[in-house]
Amino acid sequence: MGKTIAIAATLFAVCMSLFHLYTGCFGSLDPWSQRVIHLTFGFLITFLSYPLLKGRRISPFDILLALTSLVSGAYIILNMDALVDRAGLPTTPDVVFGVVTILLVLEMTRRVIGLALVIVSALFLLYAYFGPYLPEAIAHRGYDIERISTHMYTTLEGIYGVPIGVSATFVILFVIFGAFLEATKTGDFFINIANSIAGRARGGPAKVAVISSSFFGTISGSAVANVVGTGTYTIPLMKRTGYTPHFAASVEAVASSGGQLVPPVMGAAAFVISEMTGESYLNICIAAIIPSLLYYIALFTSVHKEAQRVGLQGLQADEVPSFIGTLKSRGYLAISALVLIYLLAVQLTSPSFAAFWAIVSSIILSSIRKDTRLSLQGFIRALEAGSKSALSVVAACAAAGIVVGVVTLTGLGLKFSGAIIALAQGNLYLTLFFAMVASLILGMGLPTTAAYIICAILAVPALTNLGVGVLSAHLFVFYFAIISAITPPVALAAYAGSAIAKSSPMKTAVTACRIGLAAFIIPYMFVFNPALLMSGSVLSIIWVTFTASVGVFLLSCATIGWFLTAISTWERALLFATSILLIEPRVVTDIIAVALLIPVVMHQISVRKRKLVQVS
Repeated sequence: MGKTIAIAATLFAVCMSLFHLYTGCFGSLDPWSQRVIHLTFGFLITFLSYPLLKGRRISPFDILLALTSLVSGAYIILNMDALVDRAGLPTTPDVVFGVVTILLVLEMTRRVIGLALVIVSALFLLYAYFGPYLPEAIAHRGYDIERISTHMYTTLEGIYGVPIGVSATFVILFVIFGAFLEATKTGDFFINIANSIAGRARGGPAKVAVISSSFFGTISGSAVANVVGTGTYTIPLMKRTGYTPHFAASVEAVASSGGQLVPPVMGAAAFVISEMTGESYLNICIAAIIPSLLYYIALFTSVHKEAQRVGLQGLQADEVPSFIGTLKSRGYLAISALVLIYLLAVQLTSPSFAAFWAIVSSIILSSIRKDTRLSLQGFIRALEAGSKSALSVVAACAAAGIVVGVVTLTGLGLKFSGAIIALAQGNLYLTLFFAMVASLILGMGLPTTAAYIICAILAVPALTNLGVGVLSAHLFVFYFAIISAITPPVALAAYAGSAIAKSSPMKTAVTACRIGLAAFIIPYMFVFNPALLMSGSVLSIIWVTFTASVGVFLLSCATIGWFLTAISTWERALLFATSILLIEPRVVTDIIAVALLIPVVMHQISVRKRKLVQVS
């Protein structure tokens, strides 16, 4: 029985991947069919792979849920025209299947992600029902079960809305692409390349973690998966080099979280942002370039300055692979990523089409050498892994669809944005702060995609009403949804790293916040300086990028406590002030920043000379 169910789950997973590969190449079906089939596959795989209770076997009840989800999806496909024709006049089966599908989404989310997103979705459903009994600021007329269930099930504004649409057309293909990169050992190639570049440098393993995690993270879309995927290699190396366990784990956590900020894939979030803002995918990627560079400049600086402060060295020559040798032996595997970038940025094809051909190219390229060549079994396993890896995204988007549906039904978005503006009394700085707090709180327990979508519909209107650009506002909440993975008390990426490093989870999370401090400031930077999102003249973009880069560099020096040599308290304070002034690139603030920096530089040079004289 158990073996038969496992085979069935594998079969559904393979079929799901093949379905999306087909529609990615030859064009998606109509929105209803594409989304319903996508979610139905997700239901089937989940209920046949994740038992009702952890540690137990799949039970008849799980099989019943799988069959129920199949009937629920078939009901829409078979009655699609009738559902559209009788919009607003639902039948009893419409209501019953609506309620059933909502419950299936919540149960799928519980099994795949956990209770946090289930609780959030359930609270929104209760809000839709009990609207008249709530405080005046958020009260509404209230809706009965019939209206709520049919709005979620028979319209494209609920469960089958924009979030699941993005998952069904774009995200799934990039998750499958990631599965094939792993199956063809392309991930090992990226780690070896990073090792060959930075392995022998001071604190080399930490720099390897930064580089490899940015490569891997842009495709994986999950900070925790990235930590586990690359951290099992980089964290032990960092510890062996001399980094403390909690610092090694925090570096991996910050580097892995930032991978979702890196174009061109950005953990598939670029497609969601594109759909939510109406901006083209290419514009999203271009806008994300400079902020992601600033993020990794800050992290790389923290790693380097910590190595200088502690006196660490890099790996031995015999421990570092040859850059040329690595390129010769495995360099061809990276061509699939270049194919993806070429199709997206040069040919301007659809993301799904580009992902399809990137997957095809990875399969073809892997056959060049025997040790990377995919067998039929390996090919099937990659298809299976792709679909199963996507389950968390499918569940998150379906549950987020419930939240979006409640917001569109009740008008909560306008109420929430109005409440934020009222609380901040129209002050943009306070409004940004409240939006940041909301994004961090939601992101602590939710996947990035779900946290971003919820914040986008609730907090972004408040920002745009005060004059913040639409793209800037969406990227603002997106960044903090990501950073929540390293923010206590629920810092999932930091906790995953601490498990590998065998360090204190809370100490790791606090350290991650410290070395990732610049990440909390960068979103404010591009809100007030759109040039950081490639908006404006070339000269202004260059100047703002330069001053911001110096600013995050000095900020990292201040947080670590090392510039040219160890810094005193007054030097740390001046470096903090200088970095903040440079982040706001105006002539006056730049002049003040230089004036504050000069005494620090002069004193650091003087102290360093004295130390060199003492040593000699």
